[in-house]
Amino acid sequence: MEFYAYSMLLILPLILYMSYHLTRTLAEKKPTTHGLKAHPLLGHLPAFVKNSHRFLDWSTELIAGSPEMRIGLWIPGMRSGIVTGNPADVEHILRTNFANYPKGQHAIGMLEDFLGHGLFNSDGEQWLWQRKNASYEFSKRSLRKFVVDVVQAEVANRLLPLLRRAAGDGVGGDAVVLDLQDVLQRFGFDTICMVAFGHDPRCLADGGVLEEAKSEFMRNFGEALDLVIGRFMDPIEVSWKIKKWLNIGTERRLKKAIADVHAFAMDIVRARRQSASVKDRDDVLSRFVASDEHSDEVLRDIVLSFLVAGRETTSSGLTWFFWLLSSRPDVVARIADEVHAVRKATGTRPGEPFGFDTLREMHYLHAALTESMRLYPPVPTDPQSCAADDTLPDGTFVRAGWFVNYSAYAMGRLAAIWGEDCMEYRPERWLGDDGAFQPASPFRFTVFHAGPRMCLGKEMAYVQMKSIVANVLEELVVDVVKEVAGGGAPEHVFSISLRMKGGLPVKIRRKGECV
Repeated sequence: MEFYAYSMLLILPLILYMSYHLTRTLAEKKPTTHGLKAHPLLGHLPAFVKNSHRFLDWSTELIAGSPEMRIGLWIPGMRSGIVTGNPADVEHILRTNFANYPKGQHAIGMLEDFLGHGLFNSDGEQWLWQRKNASYEFSKRSLRKFVVDVVQAEVANRLLPLLRRAAGDGVGGDAVVLDLQDVLQRFGFDTICMVAFGHDPRCLADGGVLEEAKSEFMRNFGEALDLVIGRFMDPIEVSWKIKKWLNIGTERRLKKAIADVHAFAMDIVRARRQSASVKDRDDVLSRFVASDEHSDEVLRDIVLSFLVAGRETTSSGLTWFFWLLSSRPDVVARIADEVHAVRKATGTRPGEPFGFDTLREMHYLHAALTESMRLYPPVPTDPQSCAADDTLPDGTFVRAGWFVNYSAYAMGRLAAIWGEDCMEYRPERWLGDDGAFQPASPFRFTVFHAGPRMCLGKEMAYVQMKSIVANVLEELVVDVVKEVAGGGAPEHVFSISLRMKGGLPVKIRRKGECV
């Protein structure tokens, strides 16, 4: 009897919570989706549960089939809202009525114990002062040079030696299998730490050694990202809070992973506090530290935002890029030809570092990377919240409190935006008649966000990606193992970034070697 009473004591708050939200949800006007049935009491819950493991592809199919290029979802126990792939909607929420579509306390609260109130998880004045300071730093010519120098050093001293060693001597089939996604994540982590914090974590050590001591931390970092995003996909929204309170299941694992990541970030902050030359350093964190206005916790949150952006985005973009190249030798050949032509025009030799201006001349490579990110955007979807009742450009009502997400993943697959060949990987769609790169509206190509929250690291991302691809393809061949290269696209992990499930196993060989 006592056990029954205790059990009811635990369950009763959940029942009351769900009853309250169900009653409120049924009384409100609900979003609708073309071609998707809403069940009495359950709303879109059955379809959501059935397709939650493939949410990006499922929502893309619905958006593609909708005349409005958007879907509406209402699920008891979760917030109602819309997911859009309509460029007019995107421009409205990211620029025209930007003030009415903040991240919102709901999303911020879900990510707060991991990301705190850093640049990617804040609104209002808290976001604005971070944005202004970071924007100032990213606009400095000295930072641009620092970025190029850091990236080129990481390529020359760590990445290329690792890949050369993986290729073996070209005799006797001694090439080893590498998880290229893991290598690229390590590369991204090292470079963002050096550029943003002046700290070298050596996830790739000199000579291209994979530091095993760093592997557990990298796994914890990835797990923290996956588990915290998993909160958004739970059909019973309050369940993650209950698990956190009881310290069980995924929330117990998340707590440990967050503790490890926070300890790493705090070590960086304290080391910078103790640095005597903080005002003379080029890294972004030093500017925040030099002002002496912010607590260690505030600086930690700033560090975490940069860590997520630097580790996840470029590595995701390049992982899918190299997978696409595995079936497109024509694209590989054109990139190699362009690199050779740029070398000839600049009078540099293979192995010498590429400068910023040299990288800018690689228009085809820029187009090839952009086209890859159109189909496989590093950040596949971005959440906003509607602060006050609003109307979208076509007259669709949006209620205050609804989530409003735009899906970069869906937008890259819409014939209404990119034409009937939207599913084809075709870098040429980004080139003008003169062969120069032609950018698209950021409200159509939303990979780097748009409006006041436009990604500050866009230029840095292209510098890093183009440096890696140009240096690697100039000297080496990347062969994706056959099990991954054939049979359709690999599965993805739905997280903050679009990571490839299981990584990308590759073999490396020198140019001219037989397969």
